[in-house]
Amino acid sequence: MTTDHAQAVALRAAAFIFSEDDLRDRFIALSGAGVDDIRARIGEQDFLASLLEFLMGHEPDLMAFSSYAEEKPETIVKAWRALGGGEGQEW
Repeated sequence: MTTDHAQAVALRAAAFIFSEDDLRDRFIALSGAGVDDIRARIGEQDFLASLLEFLMGHEPDLMAFSSYAEEKPETIVKAWRALGGGEGQEW
């Protein structure tokens, strides 16, 4: 998994999350990020990893995104790891 591919997956995750009212509201509530924070950080690797981690934290969301992005769930986990997610964690 290249960093470029991981970033592309994460940017599709952003489009998916922010196009769904329930997901967007839950992400904002859990992350504490405001709209300005999101705009400022959308290009940062750790923020992109947090979007993928958010989806991975609830299997129905992960599966819905997997279908939306036409990516296997395993690919999403690999993208998360390529962006620095999960250091010291097992998934």
